[in-house]
Amino acid sequence: MKNLRMETAQAAKQDTTYLQALQELLFQLADDDFILAYRGSEWLGLAPHIEEDVAFSSMSQDTMGHAVMFYEMLEELGLGTADDLAQLRKPEAFRNALLVERPNGTGHYLNKPEYDWAYAVARNYMYELYKWVRLEALMHSSYVPLMQAARKMMTELRYHLMHWQTWTKHLVNGSTESRTRLEHALETVWVDIDGLFSLGAQAEQIVTLGLIADEATLKQRWLEKATDALGKNGLTVPVAFPTPALDGRSGEHTADLTDALNTLSAVYRLDPSTAW
Repeated sequence: MKNLRMETAQAAKQDTTYLQALQELLFQLADDDFILAYRGSEWLGLAPHIEEDVAFSSMSQDTMGHAVMFYEMLEELGLGTADDLAQLRKPEAFRNALLVERPNGTGHYLNKPEYDWAYAVARNYMYELYKWVRLEALMHSSYVPLMQAARKMMTELRYHLMHWQTWTKHLVNGSTESRTRLEHALETVWVDIDGLFSLGAQAEQIVTLGLIADEATLKQRWLEKATDALGKNGLTVPVAFPTPALDGRSGEHTADLTDALNTLSAVYRLDPSTAW
């Protein structure tokens, strides 16, 4: 299997246009999962109860594993090692959507964290619904390693979605306060949600070369799933979403991403040549 992936990567490198479009898409996929997995890891010891601590940690580990798979594909394309790509790039080189870099709440993990559990539920559920749509599209990708990886990830993602659907139902039916907090969290998510659907500057090439479906199709499929998922709990999706203030797919990010990357890579940057 690895030999086939390497052969496919070598073939991709022969076509400059294809290679550039593929790299752009892979960075989006990898960076989204990498940063969201980190945000999930910050909940360790802070989740509502110990069972959720274990469950959320496990899902974040799955998500980080998916990011690694995408970074390894970039490594096979000759862009550097997966570890370097994840931990040594500057913030402006990252192609993640703004939604995944937003902090969990006020404070810091090690200093008076006041995290918003309703926001964690809303953000993760809406992101995972989009990830499902994106993986479905990648299962028809012209790049075989992407198609194969998508199939593997779908199994884990199915359990993630069940988990966040359960929490959504729990918050909606728990109390007036819990429902209100979830509704407010969803309103906060809607501010950034449109950035998920962007395919960046190489969008036309990415779609034309058959790497993934176009932005409008991905958004429509997500809307259908989100409307159905939230509708089951008496919640609604807005008719329209605001345009994000910054374009994460173009390397425009908040200071929160810089802080996250500094924490993520602090040890690795001490000596990248060491096997930590």
